[in-house]
Amino acid sequence: MVIKIYPDNPNIRDIRRVVDLLSQGGIAVVPTDTLYAFACSMEFKRAVETIARLKGFSLKKAKYSMLCSSLSMASEYVRPMDKETYALMRNSLPGPYTFIMDANNNVPRNYLNSNKTIGVRVPNHPVLTTIVENLGCPLVGTSVRLVNDDREVEYLTDPELIHEAFGSQVDMVVDGGIGDDVPSTVIDCSGGGIEIVRQGKGQITNL
Repeated sequence: MVIKIYPDNPNIRDIRRVVDLLSQGGIAVVPTDTLYAFACSMEFKRAVETIARLKGFSLKKAKYSMLCSSLSMASEYVRPMDKETYALMRNSLPGPYTFIMDANNNVPRNYLNSNKTIGVRVPNHPVLTTIVENLGCPLVGTSVRLVNDDREVEYLTDPELIHEAFGSQVDMVVDGGIGDDVPSTVIDCSGGGIEIVRQGKGQITNL
């Protein structure tokens, strides 16, 4: 199923359809300010396991991000930040960044890697923000991509093509328009340091 939601004026009735699906353990493909993402509520382990299989990873090796509606929501799931990290995130979010953070006990243990960290995103996309606000908790998300025989990665930007490729494996594709094909910039803020580990769409100039 594909549901069209316009970013400039998200229809609240359609938003509620997405939220109802996610609150019952469903899996949706959602738009972000970078790539489209497989997403589910972080409260449903089985849905998270399904997303890991879609990416070809085991649950422990899958790389997830929490998709949050605000820095305030994100702060509920990470350990206390130092002033430098907080200032960087406050000045950068919402935006095309993934911050690798030390998780606290509010993050289910199953979603953590051996370092007990998790990616944190607050995308600048009104459709996603409205979905998460109405859901009341972060989504667990990871980018939609295809990998060919040469192990080259192709990011799918057209919701119709995403539906053709994955429509039988997810419950809904949220069409928020043509997406970007550049992933987020990843900044590792775990362990007290700050380091850019992947340069993507976002530009950090004050490190």
